[in-house]
Amino acid sequence: MTSTNEKLLVQIASYNTNLQGNAGLPQDLVDWLAPTLKVSSFLSHDKKVPDIVAVGFQELLPLHFGLSGLSRHVIESRDAFIRSQIETHAPNKDRYTLVARIVNVGIALLVYARDEEVGQRVRDVQTQWTGCGPGWMGNKGAVGVRFRLVESDADEGSGETFTFVNAHLTAHSGNVARRIADYHHIVGTLLFPSSPSSSSRLGQPTTLYDTSHLFFLGDLNFRLALPPTSAYAEPSNRPALFEALKNGADREELKEYDELLRERRRGSVFVGLREAEFWKFKCTYKYRMKEVDRYNPSRLPAWTDRVMYSSYSDSPNSPETSVIESLLYTSIPSYTTSDHKPIVALLLVPTKVSSVSSAPTLQLPASFSPTPDPHWLAKRYAGRALDRLVGFIWTFFWLVGLGSAAVGVFNFFLGVAAWRWMNAGSGSASSTIRGVDVEG
Repeated sequence: MTSTNEKLLVQIASYNTNLQGNAGLPQDLVDWLAPTLKVSSFLSHDKKVPDIVAVGFQELLPLHFGLSGLSRHVIESRDAFIRSQIETHAPNKDRYTLVARIVNVGIALLVYARDEEVGQRVRDVQTQWTGCGPGWMGNKGAVGVRFRLVESDADEGSGETFTFVNAHLTAHSGNVARRIADYHHIVGTLLFPSSPSSSSRLGQPTTLYDTSHLFFLGDLNFRLALPPTSAYAEPSNRPALFEALKNGADREELKEYDELLRERRRGSVFVGLREAEFWKFKCTYKYRMKEVDRYNPSRLPAWTDRVMYSSYSDSPNSPETSVIESLLYTSIPSYTTSDHKPIVALLLVPTKVSSVSSAPTLQLPASFSPTPDPHWLAKRYAGRALDRLVGFIWTFFWLVGLGSAAVGVFNFFLGVAAWRWMNAGSGSASSTIRGVDVEG
């Protein structure tokens, strides 16, 4: 058995683009996708670029187009733009390979690997998707990418598996139970085929936890659950809350009301996953559009956009610590095309790629045993059929209304009423004519 110890620099980026389509990104992504310029001094004397880059989007394009399955053009455009930006700003002019891209409705994930060091060692690439909206529709849900990284280009050993999941969970305050249910639905239905290097029986579907390294990102929509006794609970005190979020010490206190942190500590959601100090940056939602640093007072700010991770060397007895080192975890305030701010994380992931017969997998608490949903395929394709039905009808009305579905519905029924009225008038005139002919 041979093995290679190395640390891979993995960059995770997530952005809810608020249904903007190709207009959802600025022309320069250096602040978001080239953050190594800010932290290179922590890595080495020479500027180092990420070995793996994962970019997730939520609300990629207008919902009616996404439900209709018309997202290919947008995701292809994003792919070309993102790769050009990564390579343009790479200090050493590194080239990147697209490992995989996957989109379901408006939830998209693109994963890249650096050509020289990592891209040539990628094997067994898999993509999957699942919906957890009404009727398992894809307006909410997750997409995933999994691949195996071997020791060298010539090696076909087991290596280690990397799994990336991008999710968009149920929105709005007060829906924490539904968000937890979304997570469990994703665990049970975002299933990957087992590979020859997997410890599972070949052909048996495996959950997102059957991996060596797991990265979970997205607009998870968990909110701040402020108690009634909090000075910031009343809407009239929102300005004071906005000011408090500018202060690091106040944010650290407010983090204790974060639903995701609270539920993760209880073991009800994202079991086995770790997260860096999200309170180091301001809440990423909800901002006024076209404003750099101005919250919308209609909603309570929240850290809705998150990145979590776990590695097979992480002990379930130490749920808050990880062998993965967080070098950077922040939001990008300068982006103003959405009511969310994009986030980015830079993670240093230790690996010990070896030629053993099976890849190592995550260690989980004894009380948690993720299992595939036996009806996952039926649920997935029932949701897909409903997506297309709703999407086609919605798009039809959008076209009839020249860009407004509401106007389209009005125009459609107005047209039907006019057609029936014209037919009724024509029938009455014909009867009158026939009557005259008889009498004549």
